[in-house]
Amino acid sequence: MVAFEKTLAEVLRGTADANIRFSDLRRVLEGLGFDERTRGSHHIFTRVGVAEILNLQPKASKAKAYQVKQVRR
Repeated sequence: MVAFEKTLAEVLRGTADANIRFSDLRRVLEGLGFDERTRGSHHIFTRVGVAEILNLQPKASKAKAYQVKQVRR
């Protein structure tokens, strides 16, 4: 739970978007109640009550900075 809270705080702070690990970002979304579907390298996250679908792809082991910004919004 500590890793979840730490990563969530990093995402919300927005000061290190390029340094968020992809696996940690996935864990945060799952912890927030998002369902994940995978098609190749695309990880698609949906949640009831959230209109926008999040389509994330890793860049090596990191999350892409613009996708971290989408998650924050």
